[in-house]
Amino acid sequence: MKKNTLLLLLLLLGVAAVHGQQEPQYTQYMYNTVSVNPGYAGTRGVTSLFGLYRSQWVGLDGAPKTAQFSVHSPVSYRGHGLGLSIINDRIGPAQDTYVSASFSYLLQLSPRTKLNLGLMAGGSFLEVDYDKLNVEHPGDPELSGRLSKFSPNIGAGAYLHADNWYVGLSVPALLETHFYDDIQQSVAREKMHFYLIGGYVFDLNPNLKFKPAGMVKAVSGAPLAVDVTANFLFHENFTLGAAYHWDAAVSALAGFQITEGLQVGYAYDWDTTRLGNYNSGTYEIFLRFEFISSAGKRLRTPRFF
Repeated sequence: MKKNTLLLLLLLLGVAAVHGQQEPQYTQYMYNTVSVNPGYAGTRGVTSLFGLYRSQWVGLDGAPKTAQFSVHSPVSYRGHGLGLSIINDRIGPAQDTYVSASFSYLLQLSPRTKLNLGLMAGGSFLEVDYDKLNVEHPGDPELSGRLSKFSPNIGAGAYLHADNWYVGLSVPALLETHFYDDIQQSVAREKMHFYLIGGYVFDLNPNLKFKPAGMVKAVSGAPLAVDVTANFLFHENFTLGAAYHWDAAVSALAGFQITEGLQVGYAYDWDTTRLGNYNSGTYEIFLRFEFISSAGKRLRTPRFF
């Protein structure tokens, strides 16, 4: 009962203070770029499948849980790409499933520098099961039954990259959506989120690479969300790193290249806020599989990309 009350208070405070940061957050954002920037589609040079599961604030009833699957691939010899992303985000009695398709167009700016311009289109399926709520007055018609709503959206992004660095700017959802329009006292709005990402790969020696990376997320009415990450890649197989989510959490990351085409990664977050006193942290795991030809076709960009 205390956990339910605490979570309800936290959610109410979060709505008042954050106002609009509805999109899921990831610790291993550098591996699932296509979900926030359509310009990334096809840039790895091979067909890439990615799956991720995130459980946030373990131990709190109704805490967020996110599952994501994406696939993207080059579709022409010129380097244009196509992608598909499915994200399911659950919190308490609500779940939001977003499906989007991406297309990127490649511009060769120089022998080493490329710019991919991307568009994405899709929609969000919101479902709320009011019967999961512990309401004070059972039978309240406004807090019973189920609510379902579909909201279409479009997005755009630019992804500038070379062999050892990248910078991206994107807006995954350009249209502002409104939920619960029939109940004015509880209107919820999703606003545009702007993502700025970047990273650089340093070859420290033949068996060790270092990649600092960062992501800044901005939305009207909320403070900037800033993530910085440092990863080391050993012998092209083992990744170890740390991350910091500004004023929110610190993280440890690890990954392993099981085969040339199969990679697994894990991350664990420790909350640096008072919320950390009431949960056992956040964990995240992902799998990425890529179709490498038997002839030994290599990825066109480093694995960190």
